[in-house]
Amino acid sequence: MYIGKTLFAQIMDFIPWTSFGRIVARYHGNARVRTLPCTEQFRVMAFAQITWRESLRDIEACLFAQSAKLYHMGLRKAVARSTLADANESRDWRIWADFAQVLIRKARNLYAAEPLELELADTVYALDSTTIDLCLSVFPWAHFRSTKAAVKMHTLLDLRGVIPSFIHISDGKLHDVNVLDILIPEAGAFYIMDRGYIDFGRLYSLHQAGAFFVTRAKSNFDARRVYSAQTDRTAGVICDQAVMLAGFYASRGYAEHLRRIRFKAPDTDKTLVFLTNNTALPALTICALYKNRWHVELFFDVPPWGTPSYVIEKTGPVDLDHPFADLIFAAKRQENCQRRFCV
Repeated sequence: MYIGKTLFAQIMDFIPWTSFGRIVARYHGNARVRTLPCTEQFRVMAFAQITWRESLRDIEACLFAQSAKLYHMGLRKAVARSTLADANESRDWRIWADFAQVLIRKARNLYAAEPLELELADTVYALDSTTIDLCLSVFPWAHFRSTKAAVKMHTLLDLRGVIPSFIHISDGKLHDVNVLDILIPEAGAFYIMDRGYIDFGRLYSLHQAGAFFVTRAKSNFDARRVYSAQTDRTAGVICDQAVMLAGFYASRGYAEHLRRIRFKAPDTDKTLVFLTNNTALPALTICALYKNRWHVELFFDVPPWGTPSYVIEKTGPVDLDHPFADLIFAAKRQENCQRRFCV
């Protein structure tokens, strides 16, 4: 006999259903729907995500196995995979895109006061992408290679709370640097990127918008030293220089000085060269900023979140002051303390 709510039902209580209802009404999501309204579709897909279901058949089998407890989860009955497939195919994708932005704003507010590992009051974003492999016969539109289909998920991660603030899904062939064209820069924020995002014309657009970037130089980086600042070589900072780009096209794309920092990691003896347009922060802080880019790699490598029985049967309280996401990422955050500079 159940005394309290299941864990899944408590998690669903935090969902802003009023906002969800307005979004569904805006796009007529429940028009001519008789069996699976958008609210139940969301609950089913949220359950599948939390419990790491791998297919529609897996979702169907799991829900049918726990049919006696579905009412306590907010579901009227088990859902057939054909019904769920039809709903996923026919519902307007803008419902989920708009609602995702609502949840992102809600989650970011929870972590607004969380301190970074660095003494930095500005917003810090990590930008990266991951490739999701698909079956070519099932997804022929997802062009990637001659024998493989894929989509690419470009993610801008707010490092204060590790919350994605921007997600763009593209075909697998889209190069990472093209995402900078659709990204709206935030003045005063730091954007941490790897070498795949080096395009000096696009980086100059970030600079003109008042944003800061930190990235690594490629092996063929060509620049002329303008000024060298004093450095502490015992801390690993070999040089801290203001440089001008020497290449013809590169210098036309970025006509101002860049800051180049050469750092030797004491634990690996590997030399890394960082580029940034920020001239105020200490060199070691710039290096530490790039090291925090590894959070986005951990975000792409989230382990399974839970088991169906745990999510359904657990009835302990869930406190909004300690969000469920903390339980999800706790192990990964501990690993991050032991991570070194990523290549």
